[in-house]
Amino acid sequence: MRQLIFVLLCAALLSNSAYAQEIKADKIPSAVSSAFKSKFPAATKTDWEMEDGNYEAEFKMNGEEMSANFDKEGKWIETETEIKVSALPGLVSAALKKEFPDWKIEKASKVESVKDGKCYEAEIEKGEEGLDVLLTTEGKVLNKSKVEKEKGDKD
Repeated sequence: MRQLIFVLLCAALLSNSAYAQEIKADKIPSAVSSAFKSKFPAATKTDWEMEDGNYEAEFKMNGEEMSANFDKEGKWIETETEIKVSALPGLVSAALKKEFPDWKIEKASKVESVKDGKCYEAEIEKGEEGLDVLLTTEGKVLNKSKVEKEKGDKD
């Protein structure tokens, strides 16, 4: 019985560490903070998290909800800007409907990244399943990954 409790406790701790961890602004390395302020000087309401070993800032700028990722040296990796699903380009919407015909688009973002350039991300759902799909501006699927529902998410 003790072994079972220990295993369950370890599993709970490990699953908890998979989620992003909030960080106070004063704990952000100066290189990251400087790079963020330089790239997004008009940013307001900034919250920081550690995600996959990188620093992610969630903020508002020019009335838009945005997030930006930086590595520990302050090198910019990616920026996401929330958009309305209806604002997805026609080629992107058409590709999603063709590739995922029975799925509903829940959220959409414009993405700019070092790796993929300008593209779009759509969070889609079908029943209890969720996927994040990254697409080029022409609608080519670059990547898809399962969305893990966080505590408090409703379906």
